[in-house]
Amino acid sequence: MELSVYLSGEIHSDWRSIIEATSEKYDLSVAFTNPVTDHYASDNVGDKILGNEQESFWKDHKAARINSVRIYKYIQDADLVVVRFGDKYKQWNAAFEAGYAVAIGVPVITLHDEEFNHALKEIDAAAHATARTPEQVVEILKYLLTQK
Repeated sequence: MELSVYLSGEIHSDWRSIIEATSEKYDLSVAFTNPVTDHYASDNVGDKILGNEQESFWKDHKAARINSVRIYKYIQDADLVVVRFGDKYKQWNAAFEAGYAVAIGVPVITLHDEEFNHALKEIDAAAHATARTPEQVVEILKYLLTQK
């Protein structure tokens, strides 16, 4: 069996590469997908393709609409969504992606430090697991794929 795993959430640390490399080390059959993780490219895609906007609201709106095509497709095709909430910025988009996954019946694992337990209590309550480290996420994947 192969799992399709969408890696949602913060883009300012190496958590994705840790999960991918550790999964590869265990030879887990996992296909990973993710949103555009280049912050500049993601924020400016609307202006770059469709033309500059004077108001930041419309610039963000165009970029979000274009980015949502990729996000919705990958979440819909995923067997599992891992959502990382980091401490550098508030990941409102990640909270939305977690809610979207839950709404369409895709299992979610949240990944965050204990200091965010209270703020994320509703999202954690809807998740199938809450991990503290990328390695714990890989252990869950390993268990799902090998029963060990």
